[in-house]
Amino acid sequence: MSVTTLFTGRSPADGDPVTDIYRYAARKGVIEAVEVAAEDLGLSLREAHEAVANLVESRLLRVDDSEGRRFVPVDPELASASLVSSVEREIYQRRELIDQIRERMGAFRSEYGDAGRSSAASAVEYLVGAMEVRGFLKMAGDACRDEVLAMQAAGGDVEDLSQMYLTLLARGVTVRIICQHRSRADVSTRMLLKRLTDAGAAVFTVSHVPRSAVVFDRALVVMFGVEDDGEASVARVHSHGIAKFLLDLFNHLWETATPLEGVEVGYANVADDLQQAIASLMAKGYTDEVVARKLGMSVRSCRRHIAMLMRDLDATSRFQAGVQAARRYLGAAG
Repeated sequence: MSVTTLFTGRSPADGDPVTDIYRYAARKGVIEAVEVAAEDLGLSLREAHEAVANLVESRLLRVDDSEGRRFVPVDPELASASLVSSVEREIYQRRELIDQIRERMGAFRSEYGDAGRSSAASAVEYLVGAMEVRGFLKMAGDACRDEVLAMQAAGGDVEDLSQMYLTLLARGVTVRIICQHRSRADVSTRMLLKRLTDAGAAVFTVSHVPRSAVVFDRALVVMFGVEDDGEASVARVHSHGIAKFLLDLFNHLWETATPLEGVEVGYANVADDLQQAIASLMAKGYTDEVVARKLGMSVRSCRRHIAMLMRDLDATSRFQAGVQAARRYLGAAG
């Protein structure tokens, strides 16, 4: 048992050799010999030695002779103060190391930036693999100070980013998320989004989001993708022009989106918007499967909406329903 285990595991209890040894030392005022303590407590010699070693490491026992056989108990408050000071010293040393690493890497940033301006390809940096992606997102989240704007496309998993959003919200960072309407129909996703809105995030939904992306502090752009082998990937974009384009796209979608409120599951609040999107795609001749994929819903759900649309319009074909509905919504918009 290590010091970390002692202080982060279960609470000490009767029958725990460490607790029993410390209680024995406190009662007698000293452990003259570990062998004697083991015999008195009914412990094996190995258990007794391991418990004593742990208590010495935890500052709760102190060696009191040159041979290392005699031990005296230490006041837990003094032991605690000693341990905390050593942990604080280690934290300080690690922070110094972090600062040194950042300072060292910062010396190369201008070189990298100068090279990047002469090459369009270097404007985009790709990271592949769950570990690399997760590490980069943590770094981006830690550096974020003011605002996060997120677009969640079909197939994207908001659960992967939810903890980062919650951490940012707890720090006072503004978080705005646009998801597809399909998020309203999935119970687990709806509850997860409800947790984010309860924490202060603003979540809106639209019919279609073209690509999953996150913009940190209106400057750092992260675009999500999946490699051919199924590995998660992100593209870190260093282009001011692309950042501005995504901000404009986000704002355009936000103006037409519908706020997600409550925990009710289903499309009731966005039925008109969803039917308009379906009609527009049907009018272009897309199959049910393509319409469903573009809107991020199951083919079964998509066909149910199409059947309702055709019934409402008294249409005899999918194409006719699409054209009629598109004209209706276009006229309403005008």
